[in-house]
Amino acid sequence: MQLPPTVTERAFSRLCEIGAGDEGRALRIAVEGGGCSGFQYDIRLDQPAEDDLVLEGLGQKVVVDSVSLPFLAGATIDFTEELIGARFTINNPNASSSCGCGTSFSM
Repeated sequence: MQLPPTVTERAFSRLCEIGAGDEGRALRIAVEGGGCSGFQYDIRLDQPAEDDLVLEGLGQKVVVDSVSLPFLAGATIDFTEELIGARFTINNPNASSSCGCGTSFSM
């Protein structure tokens, strides 16, 4: 059995700050082919779809489509603020390597 991804309270708090739920949108986390390591994350605000896994917290939603879900089993979705900027991040135990940008990985 594959564990679904988890979302930190910090990530849900950031979605509250930007008003995503107020606009009826969710944070979509998807995996696509490409990037410098073979796969890349697509992270964006989007409308939830009927076949999405919906993760909810603090009145906000994070959605993952059924194709991306196996690639994100057991992953943690977070929000970080650093000197170089602020962004949503994914700690993915399935990734065997990733590039410096953090959006591209291999399995």
